[in-house]
Order: sequence, then C-alpha cells, then structure tokens
Amino acid sequence: MKIPTRSSGLALLALLAPLSTYAQPAERNLAAEEANKALVVNFYNQFFNNHETETSSQVVADDYIQHNPDVPDVKAPFVGYFAEYFVENPDYRSKIVRSATDGDVVWLHVHSTNGEQDRGDAVVDIFRVQDGKIVEHWDVIQPVPAEAANSNSMF
Repeated sequence: MKIPTRSSGLALLALLAPLSTYAQPAERNLAAEEANKALVVNFYNQFFNNHETETSSQVVADDYIQHNPDVPDVKAPFVGYFAEYFVENPDYRSKIVRSATDGDVVWLHVHSTNGEQDRGDAVVDIFRVQDGKIVEHWDVIQPVPAEAANSNSMF
C-alpha cells in the first residue's frame, strides 16, 4: 500500500474542503409549506379552471414577477391578459396532477387543455409565495404528442 505524501494529502484536503463549507439546510416549516401549497392550489383552481380572475386580488402580490415571456409582469396586466384569454378560450382548463413544496416554492405538474378534443400540454408551474401572497412564477410547457417513443404517460 502506498502512503500518501504530504502534497497528495494536502491536495485531497483541498478537494474535500468545499464539501464541508456548504450551508446546512434550514429546518423546514412543514405547516407553512402546506399553507403555501393550499394557497397556490386554491388560486390555481379558481383562476385557471373557474376563470375567476378576481381571485387574484387576495393572493397575487401587486408587484408580481412573471418569468413566462408571453405573459406580463405585475398583477393588473397579468390578470388582464388572462381575463381576455379566458373570454377567447372558455374551455381552457388545467388539471393539477401532482404538487410539491419546499420552503416558499410550490410546484404543480399540470395537464392543461383547451376543450375535450385537445391533447393539451404538460406543464410544470413554479410559484414563490411570500407573506401569504404569490410573488413570482415560472413555467415549463410541453405539448402532449399524438405518439411517443415509449409507453409512458406524461402524467
């Protein structure tokens, strides 16, 4: 067995040192996370399924940040965009398939459709909640294909 030399031992320590400097995760507040998830799920169902855009007045922050490049920032333009969209697309619905939360972030895996004949889109919506308000949103959207290279569902 070869005994490491001082220089190789120091090199090993140098490689391992960054692993010890990562901050330990803060203790999770599961009750707060569940409250955030309930807030987002309730908002999502009322807003995107029932098209009740007035729902946003209580739960969306006035300075709401939107990361979807097709949807405007700030609560009023966001609500106006979807109010018009729902008039033009009255059959639009988004079924939440699963959800998860970590701290102030809530994820939704969603099947959105625009009518019974529409295969729809697979969507991952990510919301950040602060002080009982939705303050930020990201999404990833992928069309549900007619055919797939495997037998797995997108949901």
